Amino acid sequence: MKTERRSVLKKLFAAFIGASGASLTARAGSGEGMEKVTAEAVNFQDQPLFSPFTRYGNLVFVSGHGKRLEGDIKVHTDNVLKMIEGELIKAGSSMEKVLKVTVFLETMDDYNGMNEVYKGRFGKNPPARTTVAVPNGLPPADHLIQMDCIAYI
Repeated sequence: MKTERRSVLKKLFAAFIGASGASLTARAGSGEGMEKVTAEAVNFQDQPLFSPFTRYGNLVFVSGHGKRLEGDIKVHTDNVLKMIEGELIKAGSSMEKVLKVTVFLETMDDYNGMNEVYKGRFGKNPPARTTVAVPNGLPPADHLIQMDCIAYI
């Protein structure tokens, strides 16, 4: 008798948990209560082309940043990290809240120099990172590095 009662209670409990989980999943998937917020768009031929960042719920997506500069990869990396940090602050986040960074290098020869400047910029718990060399060059061609990231608020 006890095993039958336990079996029935387990099934009821599992059904309740399943129904509750489905409800939460449905609400989360619908984006209920979330609004897409973007920075002022960068225009091309009088049309919005992209935003420097987009905020959706508690996530922040920062567009690829790079800049034409004189100097080596260390100068370029420092500048790009400062640009990303500025966008994160505007979006209400910070470097310590970055979850993922993608680094695009013109050449993997710059990997060590980039790492010298990159290290420690995201706090004690650095984000996941993907680093790739773009064999045909970065757009525009005179950028040595570009980065984008995903963070939270």
